[in-house]
Amino acid sequence: MTDKNITTQVESPFQRLQRELGELITAAKPGDRLPTEPDLAKQLRVSRSTLREAMRSFETQGLLIRKQGSGTFRADATGVFETGLEVLDSLETLATRLGLKVSMGELHVEQIPADEDLARALSVKKDSPLISVSRVITVKGQPAAFLRDILPQDVIAPQDLEEGFTGSVLDLLIHRADPMPDQSSTQIKVIPAPREVARALDIQRGEALLMFEADLTDKNGRVIDHSYSWFLPGYFRFHVNRKIGII
Repeated sequence: MTDKNITTQVESPFQRLQRELGELITAAKPGDRLPTEPDLAKQLRVSRSTLREAMRSFETQGLLIRKQGSGTFRADATGVFETGLEVLDSLETLATRLGLKVSMGELHVEQIPADEDLARALSVKKDSPLISVSRVITVKGQPAAFLRDILPQDVIAPQDLEEGFTGSVLDLLIHRADPMPDQSSTQIKVIPAPREVARALDIQRGEALLMFEADLTDKNGRVIDHSYSWFLPGYFRFHVNRKIGII
């Protein structure tokens, strides 16, 4: 006899895909490469475009990492930055604390003129000379983050970034203490990887990335560094401790 009060929830095709893909990912070991897109789409009985949509959600969760020209891999949890955002630390400081090995990949330093947005952010005149510092940060030899800091020339000079610079502009400014960094205002977004960033991180253009856009100020409230940080979700898990507001 059937109980009329019991209803059976039918799985949608996309829910079925996510469940089966999740089971496949869970069964894989960290670092294992998944089957190619055509093979995986055939195995899961979906189109490649539908498969990519489902995979994107697992990438955002940090369970998958896609490498351009190499394939899609199960993320290695032993190489993950898991940290709160209440205190601003450099990636090098976090890596030391977590026992991770990081290094700086390609470094690109150039002088650029301030456009209207940068002039406004850094309180300088339009076309004022600025220093742009772009570099890749690797974890276990694999690209994990792409960082770009833009600073006025009186804050940093190209020669400051030569011998001994290991990737952290924040640590360099703290060590010099002139001007001394004080606090950071940060916007956090999930965005599709721009062409330059995708190339630097060896991923496909449009892959989901965490992006921090931040203004670092000194003790006088002056913005001394406008920065962009793009993080591969598979290597980073950020969290914030929050208190309940008083009603």
